[in-house]
Amino acid sequence: MREILIIGIGAGDPEQLTVQAIAALRRVDVFFLLDKGPVKQDLAVLRHEILRRHSSGAYRLVEVPDPERDRTAAAYSAAVADWRRRRADLFAELIRDELAGDGCGAFLVWGDPALYDSTLAILDDLRERDVVEFDHQVIPGISSIATLTARHRIALNRIGRPVQITTGRRLADEGFPAGVDDLVVMLDAQCAFTRFTADDQVHIYWGAYLGTPDEILDAGPVHQVADRIVARRAEARQRKGWIMDTYLLRR
Repeated sequence: MREILIIGIGAGDPEQLTVQAIAALRRVDVFFLLDKGPVKQDLAVLRHEILRRHSSGAYRLVEVPDPERDRTAAAYSAAVADWRRRRADLFAELIRDELAGDGCGAFLVWGDPALYDSTLAILDDLRERDVVEFDHQVIPGISSIATLTARHRIALNRIGRPVQITTGRRLADEGFPAGVDDLVVMLDAQCAFTRFTADDQVHIYWGAYLGTPDEILDAGPVHQVADRIVARRAEARQRKGWIMDTYLLRR
């Protein structure tokens, strides 16, 4: 039976791979890479560097364009569902057409496959649809959250207190969830943290391009550093054409 490995490759630093991930890389016959276009070409370069450093060299590489997601659609959930469906159709074709019946294929996932990534959900969908036969294994990776807290030299949690992970969209709509004072926010395109500039009790620990040579960090009371983070984020996005950032709000 075909075997699919979903390998967490960390936040961008080739040295963040675990020993388990390196061993998994060396078993793979075919790597499936999704090309996100010229704007994000440096992400592809990082993946190639990881393979150069850590794989056996005896593999085949299949690169295909990643289906585009409609980021302007008013119906956000429907747009994401449509994008995932098209990705699932693509994954099915790759596994069926590019991998031998007893071969080992792999998808390389930034950070940890279980956190803020669609690969596992897509493979679960394929198994339910029974369109291609395979088994799969997940190799955990170092997440952007772990990298963020390490870079800022802080603990993610405080003793006896909860931590919640949310999106910038939900933070903008709802603010802090009830009973939560430590809130991790993923990929906040709208800089929703600026809604807390009137509250001098809220601190932010922010990072962009974590684990890469372009890494940017900032931290402090939101009312003091929000404008600076917004400016740094805008400059970085204009310079590179894209940005991936994560932050922890602590109250």
